[in-house]
Amino acid sequence: MFRGHGHKLAVCFAALDLGVTGCWWVAAYLLRFNSGLWDAPLGVPPFDLCVRALPSVLLLAAVAFYVSGLYEVHRLKTAAQELGSVLKGNALLFLLLVTVTFYKRDPYESRLALGLFAAGNACSLLLFRRVAWAFVHRMRRIGFNPTGAVIVGSGRAAQRLARTLEKNSWTGIRVLGFVDDRPQQKVAGRPVLGPLARLREIVADHNAAYVFIALPLDRFAELRQVVRQLADVCVEVRLVPDLPNLPVCNLSVGELDGVPVINMRENPHEGINRAIKRVIDIVVASTALVILSPLMLLIAVLIKLTSPGPVLYRQVRASIGGKPFEILKFRTMVVDAEKETGAVWAQKNDPRCTWLGRILRRTSLDELPQLINVLKGDMSIVGPRPERPVLIEKFKHSIPNYMLRHVVKAGITGWAQVNGWRGNTSLRKRVQYDLYYIAHWSIWLDLRIMLLTLIRGMTHKNAY
Repeated sequence: MFRGHGHKLAVCFAALDLGVTGCWWVAAYLLRFNSGLWDAPLGVPPFDLCVRALPSVLLLAAVAFYVSGLYEVHRLKTAAQELGSVLKGNALLFLLLVTVTFYKRDPYESRLALGLFAAGNACSLLLFRRVAWAFVHRMRRIGFNPTGAVIVGSGRAAQRLARTLEKNSWTGIRVLGFVDDRPQQKVAGRPVLGPLARLREIVADHNAAYVFIALPLDRFAELRQVVRQLADVCVEVRLVPDLPNLPVCNLSVGELDGVPVINMRENPHEGINRAIKRVIDIVVASTALVILSPLMLLIAVLIKLTSPGPVLYRQVRASIGGKPFEILKFRTMVVDAEKETGAVWAQKNDPRCTWLGRILRRTSLDELPQLINVLKGDMSIVGPRPERPVLIEKFKHSIPNYMLRHVVKAGITGWAQVNGWRGNTSLRKRVQYDLYYIAHWSIWLDLRIMLLTLIRGMTHKNAY
């Protein structure tokens, strides 16, 4: 039998969600008409109109939340997935309420009250959900409501999965052992429960609720045997692909007319994510330019007074898809600095730098004109740092997976930079951090990188 704990949690969450929604429906009325914060030129509608609409609101909420996946409760659901479900459910509820109110010509009709309800309900649901999940995770960590899992395979992917489940004890999933045909008693401190031919009996004997299939790529032909063994066993089965040495930067699962498709390389900034990231870029870059314009003007004057040549330095760099663009920086070197050396990285105490240029480089103030590149759409606030095409041709043959950095738009700051990998540091490490950023991208990660850039400052010992 499948475990019923998820259904019990779903019922508890449904009751919590509807309770919060009902409270906010009434609270929105009181805030709008009884708080004194806003005038009511059309008069105050009777409170009983608000109360009479409550059953319809709760019914619509139940439908909207269910359709949005709020009650798909399982142990591996992440906070980001739930955030999306909550926002989607509240948006759908808002649209349903607007439609029903318009269709019924409800006498209780207040756009401000409806807006207060939608905003307050979304925030409250997120808060109460996180508190509830924190309690559930805490109880699971101390051993309440555990469930067992067996892992098919005993290689690298299987061992990594076992360590990951042990580390994330909030799931309540306990690894009972491995199932593999290789003659061994223990793997990574856990028992090998038996061969694949006994998988059905092993799952039944150990009362396992999960089976994770973590076979290496060269043994995927055995997957059919595993599926046959589990055909009449009611357990949750998860496939863990063994892809650590393949050039994967953003793994996701899609579907094409019923055919599952594993996406191994795609831009995470697509659809609504692309629009949100672009809006954030425009808002942050515009705000920063307004605030920093006096400083930028001062730097421009100092550059002009201290060395001959233009204020801005223009250089061809590559962004998303390897597309070239002209990056803007405050000039920190003498004119024609690369006439003798060609394209090279700046070195410590580089004689080509002016005294003001060294200060600007050390503080990263020379990068400020790139805010204009962000507004133009050449760059983003956060992303892998752009490199020169001539150096890219060199690095892509010597640094594994170097070109995957160009799956997303280049940025002024990035995950590698806030972790210290900038300037004359390991390029391989920088690429690793850039690929981590692409694989784990979210709006929250971008905001975290921006915050870390401000907290840790723009100076660095390797910036010269």
